[in-house]
Amino acid sequence: MPTLQPVPPSSSRPVRGTQSFVHTLSATWRRPGLTAIEVAWRWLFGIPALLLAGSQIRKVLLTATSGTLDPISLGLDHALLSDPIGALTADPVGAAQKFASALTQVLPGLEHLALWLLPGLALAWILVSSLGRTLLLCRPNLLSGHPRLHARPFTLALLQTVRLGVLALVLWLWFHLVTGSAHLAINAPIAVGQEPNLVLYCALVILSTLGLFTAWAVVSWPLAIAPLLAMLNDTAPVASLYAAFTLGPLRAKLVEINLVLGIVKIALLVLAMVFSATPLPFQSVTTPGFLASWSAGVAVFYLLASDFFHVARLLGYLELWRAYQNGTPQR
Repeated sequence: MPTLQPVPPSSSRPVRGTQSFVHTLSATWRRPGLTAIEVAWRWLFGIPALLLAGSQIRKVLLTATSGTLDPISLGLDHALLSDPIGALTADPVGAAQKFASALTQVLPGLEHLALWLLPGLALAWILVSSLGRTLLLCRPNLLSGHPRLHARPFTLALLQTVRLGVLALVLWLWFHLVTGSAHLAINAPIAVGQEPNLVLYCALVILSTLGLFTAWAVVSWPLAIAPLLAMLNDTAPVASLYAAFTLGPLRAKLVEINLVLGIVKIALLVLAMVFSATPLPFQSVTTPGFLASWSAGVAVFYLLASDFFHVARLLGYLELWRAYQNGTPQR
């Protein structure tokens, strides 16, 4: 079985983080079994979670629509649902009011559902991800010349809990930025009798989302490498977090890899959106079933590509850590 080879150290030429990461991407591609493990544990959680969430949301909608699932009972006419962009462009205030009225009827049931569903899914994610990552990283010969990592699923679970907590704070901040953008661009103009500025609202939402996405890529690297350090050094959660924040010159390379992967994820999202929209010019000669199958295929492609880059990032971190331990010149 081929193994990952590190970038050869050189006393005269420092190794950049992205330079070693490109080699790691190639080596990861030659070992599809690693990505298969990542896909397996993620989908082992994701498929039941989606089925459970879908069935529970359907129950909420059935209650809100008196068992009919007809959007008209929520005040949403078929013309609005078939062309929401056109409706928003023609009558933004009226369309927004219809959506707000429908959401008001559904929101109490969704809030009650979220009170038990989200904590349950979070706990399941912590357990499954800890076991899945342990299985992946404890593979023999994961890296050429590197000793086998220690299995510490409990430590990984605690570190994953910390990471989810920080991510929840970031999502909370994003939600308040979006609502603040709505107040600035839509509610405030309506309050003084002016037309809402949908272009400004969309621009603010896009900038806020991309800004927070980039910020998360820059600052989240200690939470990503702490589980690896726990398994490398056989340490507890607090010691692993402390080690993650005190990596010295290796820190810049980890940030560099995180930023590159952030750009890659944005590119994957854009690519998935483009592929999803490809059949739309031909919708008059295609069936709804084909469009649904096409969109599902694009979603599967995105998830597989995302899982591949998750594995490559983990192995890239390990390669950088070993180069750092062996004294490879840094830049």
